[in-house]
Amino acid sequence: SSSFPSTERTRTTTTSIEPLSSFSSSSKNNNNSKITDLRSDTLTSPTPSMLQTALRAPTGDDVLSEDPTVLSLEAYAASLFDKPSALFVPTGTMGNLCAILSHCHYNK
Repeated sequence: SSSFPSTERTRTTTTSIEPLSSFSSSSKNNNNSKITDLRSDTLTSPTPSMLQTALRAPTGDDVLSEDPTVLSLEAYAASLFDKPSALFVPTGTMGNLCAILSHCHYNK
């Protein structure tokens, strides 16, 4: 008597996914053009330079709008799209939820 829906009704057939090595940026498709794997950031690893940059980045409390790195990123994103402000969310799922809720009329 779980409050979660039955998984029996939601099962789908999965297909096999090619290994990441076949999707590397140096891989070629049939048209001899490069393929970039955009499936997930969890499939890739940061380069040493990326790690060093992250380790050296100034940090603060983002909840209290005191993280200079996040504030800088949000300002940069806002300027790219000519908007007064932007919001950083750490996952695609959070971004999708924000997008969906921005189109919903809550409590109406």
